Amino acid sequence: MLGALLNIAFVIIEVAYGFLANSLALLADAGHNLTDVLVLLLAWGANILASRKASASHTYGYRRATILAAFFSGLSLFATMAWIAIEAVQRFNVVTAPDSVTIMLVAGIGIAVNFITAALFMHNQNDDLNVKGAFLHMLVDGLVSVAVVISGAVIYFTDWNLIDPLLSLLIVIVIGLSSWGLLRDSFDLAVDAVPGHIDIAGVRQHLLAQNQVSAIHDLHIWAISTTQVALSAHIVRDCTEIDDAFLRRLTDELKQQFQIDHSTIQIENGACQQNCQH
Repeated sequence: MLGALLNIAFVIIEVAYGFLANSLALLADAGHNLTDVLVLLLAWGANILASRKASASHTYGYRRATILAAFFSGLSLFATMAWIAIEAVQRFNVVTAPDSVTIMLVAGIGIAVNFITAALFMHNQNDDLNVKGAFLHMLVDGLVSVAVVISGAVIYFTDWNLIDPLLSLLIVIVIGLSSWGLLRDSFDLAVDAVPGHIDIAGVRQHLLAQNQVSAIHDLHIWAISTTQVALSAHIVRDCTEIDDAFLRRLTDELKQQFQIDHSTIQIENGACQQNCQH
């Protein structure tokens, strides 16, 4: 909420002074900051949804909303890139003289707003892709604001106005490089790919190393949110009795060693394996 409010206030300031200073760099940065507001609201809303309890129709709850929020964060960055690039190319044909002093002052405010907001998400950004999306947005914006200040300084001292659209294109490149990983990872989670931090070969080896386990099949690992991972597997075990202690120990080990939060293990004696393959 705090991050969203800070950026809404700054977008209003930046748009107003972008038009007054006739600066595409400021307007481009404002457009990107507007997507940041949407991203922050999406991340906030997704976390609220994820906290809702499961129901008969949503047996996992709404935790996957955090994955969708991260994916839309990536998409919004690329949509912003397209808009900035089009505006920059058009500005090459109509060279204007932006107000360099205003550009530097407003972008200087942006540096403070963006880095303060990024600091709010720094602690959890390595553990949650949704939070990482918000963190990357704000960190990139802070760096872009630094570039805009440089643009204003170059115009002030040299009157080289082409630096404004050139830096706008640089913004596009920076956003693209920083956003590709977020878009790729969130798309993978949305289509049930194995999360990148999970060593599926290690998981398989760990299951096969268990006492009296002779085979494993139908192993599936997927994300149910940006912070939670689920697993299901069929284990062939050379015993017929129910062993709750074995299952408890195995699920605890999967949690501690592989960060798999929700494990569903089906024990078989080998007779079901052919049916499972069919």
